[in-house]
Amino acid sequence: METDWLWGLIGGGIIGLGGAVYLLGNGRIMGASGIVGGLVDGLADGSDRKIALERLMFLAGVVLLPLLLQRFSSTQASTHMTDNVILIVSAGLLVGIGTRIANGCTSGHGVCGISRLSLRGLIATVFYILAGGLTLAIFRHGLGLI
Repeated sequence: METDWLWGLIGGGIIGLGGAVYLLGNGRIMGASGIVGGLVDGLADGSDRKIALERLMFLAGVVLLPLLLQRFSSTQASTHMTDNVILIVSAGLLVGIGTRIANGCTSGHGVCGISRLSLRGLIATVFYILAGGLTLAIFRHGLGLI
């Protein structure tokens, strides 16, 4: 039985729950790019260690929870990710530049911004989706890379 949609639904619910807990727990918006950027900036200038530790724990949870779930799950996760390293690095850099330009990523704008009825979050999310669709069309159908 195909259950990809169910895992997507569960994952989306966990992200939403995480965003709510993060906001209710410390009053800040959960955005992965902001957390990573703040961690890098904070470590560089030696600012608040408590916030840096909180950010490190958040990132550890993002990495470790899927590993734990996969370890104790009977289903194996599949991916359609390319093995082209240059394409992966280029995509990562473009995502990083895009999140800096948009002042946030899909988790910050899409999950937390839209749930707070933020116009900026809604507009950013629309452009993320359009850019993703356009990128997929170009790289899959135009260039045949993915």
